[in-house]
Amino acid sequence: MSHSAISVFVFGIYMSLRRDNGSKSRALNIDSKESGAQAGRSGLAQSSIILAALALVLFAGCSNPTVGQPPITSSPAKEAIGNKKVLIVISAHPKYENHNEATGYWLSEVTHFYHVLARHGIAMDIASPGGRPGVMDPRSNDMDDSINASFWNNADLRKQLDQPLDPATLDPEDYAVIYFAGGHGTMWDFTDSDVLARLAARIYENNGIVSAVCHGPAGLINVKLSDGSYLLKGRKVTGFANFEETLIGKTDMVPYLLEDKLKERGGDYSSAFLPFTSYAITDGRLITGQNPFSTTEVAEQVVAALSKRQ
Repeated sequence: MSHSAISVFVFGIYMSLRRDNGSKSRALNIDSKESGAQAGRSGLAQSSIILAALALVLFAGCSNPTVGQPPITSSPAKEAIGNKKVLIVISAHPKYENHNEATGYWLSEVTHFYHVLARHGIAMDIASPGGRPGVMDPRSNDMDDSINASFWNNADLRKQLDQPLDPATLDPEDYAVIYFAGGHGTMWDFTDSDVLARLAARIYENNGIVSAVCHGPAGLINVKLSDGSYLLKGRKVTGFANFEETLIGKTDMVPYLLEDKLKERGGDYSSAFLPFTSYAITDGRLITGQNPFSTTEVAEQVVAALSKRQ
């Protein structure tokens, strides 16, 4: 929660407490004006103390974390992964087809996932379809988010976004996890990438974890296992919901609705009761999240799944 949001929240509580104190004073029907004034001052003082304590708690929790900090010194997930790494896949698709509007990957879906795993000391690579420069959706350019800002302003990390690896050159044996970050661009370059589909299948069948968030599950749609079945068939999965797509006005701009496509592939789709709230689900070694706000939860479930291997 930002400081401005906390200020509005605290002000709202303050006004509520004032109304409540006023109602109590009237209900008591105090005869003396002086005693009524004293009661009012006493009630307001009590309210102010409560309000001050609440504000301190909220502002204390409103820290500005830096990506990968503070480190977790003893991590079962790090021990379990050994010398293997995590592969983050980002979109390099710059715009909606047939519409003059920019898209790409969603920044926080990269940075917040990276942050959680980096705290555990887990090594990560970043790739894109064809190894093309990653393209950030400008709507996700939120540098008030300290994790976004600290990632973006780190030259080494930024270079990985600008010069991602080509999945065709990668050895699936090097990776314990593949993670598909979202953004609407994925609905074109993830879905159409046979190389990514084969890489994800190989990692999965090597006892690895396949994970994705928001529109990132577009990279799972055409993943087939060695027996010819779709990875999603019969497995619990989530991703950006049809209702969420409607709410942001993109239904007519995307090549398909992700929720529908996940169901078509045999996925047991579910979503949060409320749109744009965190929701992530683990089904064995398949871990998916519904929307950008689910990124941290997906990362935490990946860490938990790795930790269980100890």
